[in-house]
Amino acid sequence: MNHDSRRALIGAGLAVAIGLPLIFYALGDVPRRNLLKEGLSLLTILSFVFLLGQMFLTRINTPAVSAFKMPLVQRLHKAIGYGAMGVMLLHPVLVVLPRFFEGGVRPGAAFWTMVTNVSNLGIDLGLAAWAALLALGLVAWFRLRLMARLANRYRGWRGIHGAMAMVFVALATGHAILLGRHSEPAMVALYLALAVTGPYLVARLYLAPTTARANPTAAKPAHS
Repeated sequence: MNHDSRRALIGAGLAVAIGLPLIFYALGDVPRRNLLKEGLSLLTILSFVFLLGQMFLTRINTPAVSAFKMPLVQRLHKAIGYGAMGVMLLHPVLVVLPRFFEGGVRPGAAFWTMVTNVSNLGIDLGLAAWAALLALGLVAWFRLRLMARLANRYRGWRGIHGAMAMVFVALATGHAILLGRHSEPAMVALYLALAVTGPYLVARLYLAPTTARANPTAAKPAHS
């Protein structure tokens, strides 16, 4: 594949993962707050979209695999995944972080009130999504140990990883739609498009009756 095609793929990916969220954020009818709060909102939105887009950095994206080869796509998948995952795992803390610089309810009290408000469906989905993301990250980090215990090794690991990712996507998307400050129609449409299309294509790939293939990077250390 020529360089123009590669640039087109990179441009399309950046447009969806960064361009559209920024446009929808800028055009949204949500009152602006101070720089810290708006910066944290943007960081959270982009990290969430990056995680939703992770499923497109897999074998389902045949143009990307053809253009950049699977090992590079896998490295990008891991780098973006761990980075965005770190931000999203800190999300509950980032929500109350601005209170360190404001009067009123203290950050610790605000955090405790937030995570114990189990009567709120949006909060419940968020807590469940956080737990699912933590489990997903731990399983990914220790994937080689897990693969060693599976009869089907890489194909079995891939199925577990994909299923856990789909659970997280469903829970986190529900949380974002219900409680996201900037979850207006255009942003919600983007979330839903990624949250439905990615899992559907991954499920179709995993459930296809194909011969199991060896993972080209399976022999590498888990932390590389």
